[in-house]
Amino acid sequence: MSISGDEMDPGDGQEEKIFVTVRVRPLNVKEIAKNDVSDWECVSNNTIIYKNVKALTERSMYPNAYTFDRVYGCDSTTRQVYEEGVKRIALSALNGFNSSVFAYGQTSSGKTYTMTGITQYAISDIFDHINQQDDREFVLKFSAIEIYNECVRDLLSADATPLRLLDDPEKGTIVDKLTEIHLEDWTHLMELLAVCEAQRKIGETSMNEMSSRSHQIIRLTIESSPSEVSGVGSASILAATVNFVDLAGSERASQTNSVGKRLKEGGHINRSLLTLGTVIRKLSKEPNGHIPYRDSKLTRILQNSLGGNAKTAIVCTLSPAHAHLEQSRNTLLFAVCAKEVRTSAQVNVVMSEKVLVKQLQREMARLEHELKNMSGTTNDSEAIIKEKELQIQKMEQEIKELTQERDLARSRLDELLRAAGVDQKSVPWVC
Repeated sequence: MSISGDEMDPGDGQEEKIFVTVRVRPLNVKEIAKNDVSDWECVSNNTIIYKNVKALTERSMYPNAYTFDRVYGCDSTTRQVYEEGVKRIALSALNGFNSSVFAYGQTSSGKTYTMTGITQYAISDIFDHINQQDDREFVLKFSAIEIYNECVRDLLSADATPLRLLDDPEKGTIVDKLTEIHLEDWTHLMELLAVCEAQRKIGETSMNEMSSRSHQIIRLTIESSPSEVSGVGSASILAATVNFVDLAGSERASQTNSVGKRLKEGGHINRSLLTLGTVIRKLSKEPNGHIPYRDSKLTRILQNSLGGNAKTAIVCTLSPAHAHLEQSRNTLLFAVCAKEVRTSAQVNVVMSEKVLVKQLQREMARLEHELKNMSGTTNDSEAIIKEKELQIQKMEQEIKELTQERDLARSRLDELLRAAGVDQKSVPWVC
């Protein structure tokens, strides 16, 4: 069963643009207390505009309106954001397509809140789909990492030792020695998400009491194959991953009042996001040129999701307050570039061991049949040759006997002629 109508054909990749959504959160308590105002308004399902007309002349270099695949105002729900676009991308993993969902935006703009909901809605739908399938068997594998100060850490392990990144010729960049757990059910999922939340680096800043200080990537690997009762001739396995990426927020030290450890964290976060922005910008304008994926751990790990074999959705979260105007514009400019990036997803098909065994068995049977036919043909040829050889031997023996009889007859004739006193030269038949 196809979730979104995608044909499960592993041929040429399906090229499509990244699906870009913008979500504006309401003003928070701190912003309201400072009498801040909202600068942004969603005037349709696709367009967001800058409302502060007085400031337009001062910032004429910036556009007034921005259009994306979907935009959501402050009264939107995470369920809406998920259902109206993100769902199609996330659940395409059930059809064998790699997929990724990003949450991008400045600190305190609602990324983690949005991403947490999307992750739970998506995996809930994946479980529902699996429970309705009788003709395929599914295996779900769960893993999670965070990138903190450019170090990759396993969120399912108590060991905080940074993990290495390795280059695999088939899979691309992989995280060495990463814990991967077979997901059993919804309760098991919630337990693992709780572990990830407890392990992830968070900290308080003047803008956010629970600020994420690392990028988090939750990965679900979905493998499916025809069940024994399906009777399907082909038993190929579909194997795809879906990434739920909650990026740490960009931040300005002057706004967060960060010092010491927090300032260092913010520096790493901003440099990582700067690389991500550079990658997105280059992919949108010159995709065939050099793309600096390896300039950060984040872009190196997510290379396929950004411009390769994957379907990708990015949810850009926005703080509407005038105090965050510069950061909001930067987020929107990132989103503008992202919507021009194309990926080329293809179905990931893996031949199962059962199919390989069956194919080998069929090939062996075919070869055995050919050998038998060849053996039969060889036996017939040998029999014919032997028969001909016997005939030749028989003919040679007859010739030898006839030659002997002829020679004996000549000898007797000569003797008779000599006895009769007849000149042999006068006899016409003697030569």
